[in-house]
Amino acid sequence: MAEEIQEGQAYDGPMIVARDVHKWFGSFHVLRGVTTSVDRGQKVVIVGPSGSGKSTFIRTINRLEEHQRGDIIVDGVPMTQDVRNIDAIRRDVGMVFQQFNLFPHLSVMQNIALAPIKVRKWKRDEAEEVAMELLERVGIPEQAAKYPGELSGGQQQRVAIARALAMRPNIMLFDEPTSALDPEMIREVLDVMRDLAESGMTMMIVTHEIGFATEVADRIVMFDEGVIIEDAPPQEFFNNPQQERTKTFLSQILS
Repeated sequence: MAEEIQEGQAYDGPMIVARDVHKWFGSFHVLRGVTTSVDRGQKVVIVGPSGSGKSTFIRTINRLEEHQRGDIIVDGVPMTQDVRNIDAIRRDVGMVFQQFNLFPHLSVMQNIALAPIKVRKWKRDEAEEVAMELLERVGIPEQAAKYPGELSGGQQQRVAIARALAMRPNIMLFDEPTSALDPEMIREVLDVMRDLAESGMTMMIVTHEIGFATEVADRIVMFDEGVIIEDAPPQEFFNNPQQERTKTFLSQILS
């Protein structure tokens, strides 16, 4: 049974718990019993071949994809059909995607301030003050009045990170956040993510950036055909993988 917390009760368990999570797309069984957990402040990097289920799994954490079997508990709140639980989890979880998903007709400032105003019910001046602080944090305060189409891809992704942080989440999910960027823009986004990791944020990151994973991750989790086949600290994962499938995957991406 999922461990629930009572109203007013402090929760000090894992930030993310997945137990025997299954997901189907029609007849395709994409997640085949995923069980893992992420502790508070932990940075977990997910790797694996295309189609292995890693992006689908991370999208189940805030119900962008609905799992059909198993338990998911986020910061003590079980993922159920109850809209109140789903809303509570989504308020607690920020997500950054491959594509930036910014509103093209809104300025950078408006993109970041919109959700706190609409969802958190903040006053506009409060939301814009926080938005500016976050733009400074991601290194582009001078872009506040511009529109997404006037920015580089790296700048747009940094705005997307600031937008996710504006909701004051306790958990950040990243689904291949640099895969749509030109090579010269990747570093600026990874630098922001690195600073975020150093701040103590709980993070789950799907990425192919192996150098970044080695530097930032507490654990590296490998997916293959809808299951987790390896879960280890970076040094052990890269230097002493236990599964032959992991060794083959590493030989392909590190060659």
